[in-house]
Amino acid sequence: MFGWGTDIGVDLGTATVLVFVKGKGIVLNEPSVVAIDKKTGQIFAVGEAARKMLGRTPGNIVAIRPLREGVIADYDSTERMLRYFIEKACGRKFFFKPRVMVCIPSGVTGVEERAVREAAMQAGARQAYLIEEPMAAALGAGLDISDANGTMVVDIGGGTTDVAVLSLGGIVCSKSLRVGGDKFDEAIVRYIRREFNLMIGERSAEELKIHIGTAYIKSAKADAVMDVRGRDLVSGLPKTVPISGKQIHHAILEPVEAIVAGVKEVLEKTPPELASDIINKGVVMTGGGAMLHGLDELLQDETGLPIHLADDPISCVALGTGKALQMLDVLKDTGMVSKGLV
Repeated sequence: MFGWGTDIGVDLGTATVLVFVKGKGIVLNEPSVVAIDKKTGQIFAVGEAARKMLGRTPGNIVAIRPLREGVIADYDSTERMLRYFIEKACGRKFFFKPRVMVCIPSGVTGVEERAVREAAMQAGARQAYLIEEPMAAALGAGLDISDANGTMVVDIGGGTTDVAVLSLGGIVCSKSLRVGGDKFDEAIVRYIRREFNLMIGERSAEELKIHIGTAYIKSAKADAVMDVRGRDLVSGLPKTVPISGKQIHHAILEPVEAIVAGVKEVLEKTPPELASDIINKGVVMTGGGAMLHGLDELLQDETGLPIHLADDPISCVALGTGKALQMLDVLKDTGMVSKGLV
């Protein structure tokens, strides 16, 4: 049981939800998937158990991902999923309702913002605060964003990529792209269907991306080969096809180029004084999508800037939400954190 001061930070991601509890660190890291019984409307499974059901469920059970491209696509399922994760993190019976900090992509609309805040309140929060993802990512990566030096963060999640230049505790210029790890997977599925007449699932595409995917054609990984299994669209029978890293590189070229273009666009809008700081300090990459092989080398080639991958890119945003709760007074003054209903 927790006391009055329970603080929870939630990285409400399109692909994964991470929950940070004050004094305990990250206590939960599960896929943002919900399995629902269509007949009764009851939740059948949440998180990892539900992810295993994606594409494998019988007719009466449907496994869905309630968040798409960083925003809520299914409000009811998101609220129930959040409640489940908060209860799992705090223990089923929390004596006092916790304060919850949820991160959102930098480009969301007021309506999307309100939906996240209300979902957190409905899920059992005493107060709900929102923080923009690049801000949380920078805090989680251990960057000092309070001084007058420019810091650039590229946060590549499952559904969105947030690029931002930060200074004096605020965002100077930013861009949010609806491109992320999911778009890489979808591009791989489309490429294999087009080139090999083979239908594969998103999980198989993700495995190809992790094991042999590369954003940098000059890397040794481009020559790696992996077998993928799927359904032949001509015969309708199961089939195995060998795929090379080079082919995966071609498959994901479009979303990768969109991320590079987004980074360049933010650099073009950056004031000259801050641009000189970024040349000295480089760019920090966070988020699960930042772990795509060769992406840091490609960005370095394209921008001429030093690119650093954060120590624990997947956990940065969740750790940042936790740090933001400890710095609430400072962040509220800069307008970087918006407060929910009490």
